[in-house]
This record gives sequence, structure tokens and C-alpha cells, in this order.
Amino acid sequence: MEHNFWHERWQSNQLGFHQDATNQRLMTYWPRLELAAGSTVLVPLCGKSLDMVWLAAQGHKALGIELSQIAVDAFFSENQLPTTKETVRDFEVSRSGAIEIWCGDFFKFDPALMATADAVYDRGSLVALPTDMRPDYCAKIKADLSPKAKQLLALIEYNQNEMQGPPFSVSKEYVIEHYGDCFAIEQLHDEQISELPDRFRERGLTAMRDTAYILGPKS
Repeated sequence: MEHNFWHERWQSNQLGFHQDATNQRLMTYWPRLELAAGSTVLVPLCGKSLDMVWLAAQGHKALGIELSQIAVDAFFSENQLPTTKETVRDFEVSRSGAIEIWCGDFFKFDPALMATADAVYDRGSLVALPTDMRPDYCAKIKADLSPKAKQLLALIEYNQNEMQGPPFSVSKEYVIEHYGDCFAIEQLHDEQISELPDRFRERGLTAMRDTAYILGPKS
């Protein structure tokens, strides 16, 4: 999937993937990570997610990576957060308090900076990437993260014969296949979505499951 796809989505305001409230799975399961106050949380492909505000409110440093400058500017504007900006190599960096978002290509993000993250919150990464890009994403996460880092994944599963993403279906088997060599994996949530959004029904989908996982260091 080319960068232009997402740039066009933001330019045309086609933001069906954006949630207008903090993600319920994040609020429910985040305490399970048992992070200390001041921990850095990496949020890849963050868009203008309100989850960043919530994470900062929990006492964390929210470190987002986002491709679209439109999304970054909208995040700070809509949340009325004054920002400072600077250019760091291939990225435009916007900061406000405990929140900073690096605008650029995730795959070019500095490994040394990624290694400072104590945890990753992934609601919009794996489900946004097509099958051919997902392994490279997982490989970078595993290569660059600290061995002690944890992850919270909020994913979806559905019959891909009924609908093509994004958002894409990511199965438990996929999580185990691509993360099981480096992380201990626990499934926290698996629930049928009772009221499927119209935007999915209109694309032919009849059912979807809401899933969540915690990934931690192997003992």
C-alpha cells in the first residue's frame, strides 16, 4: 500500500478509521502492562488518535509516529495543544508537554530512539498494513525495541473473503507467528462485535471480532 493512499485519505477527510473517543480496550487493559509513571509509550501510525491524550494523562510520554502532516496538525489543533516544531533528519517533530509526534515514514524511524520506548500501543498499525508490508513492520518492532518492552495490541478479525481492508483482519495465529519468537503472548479479549458499523456492512461484511493481546518479554 503506497503512502499516497493514506495521504489521499487525510486530504479528502475519509477518516472512517478514526475513533472519536478513547479506545475501550486501551482503558480496560492498559493497567495490565504495569508501567511506571514517566514511561515512554510508542504509538506507531497514530493518526490523530485521542488515545495519545489518554496515555499522557496516565503519566506517560506518548511518542507517536504518523505519515500525514495533516493528521499531526489536526491532532494538536483539535486538542488545543500548543506545539513546538523542529525537523530531525527525515521527520517533522511536533511536541506539546508529554506528547510528541514524528511525522514521516515509520520504516525510517531511528532505531536508537525506538529503543527508548518502554511499551508499544498498537491499535492502528497491524490493521492498517496489507499482508506484504506487515512482516517488515513486525521485524522492525522486534529489532529496534528494548528486550524488556511490552506491547498492547487492539486488533480485529473477520472473513477476508467478504471484505478487503483496510482495516485488515489480523488473527491470533498471525500474532503468534510474527511475534512469538520474541514475546510471551497472552490474549486478553475476543468478542463478537454486536453492531457492525454501516461502513463495513456496505462493503459486504457480515461479522467481525474485537480482539486484544498483551505481549511481554519471554522469561
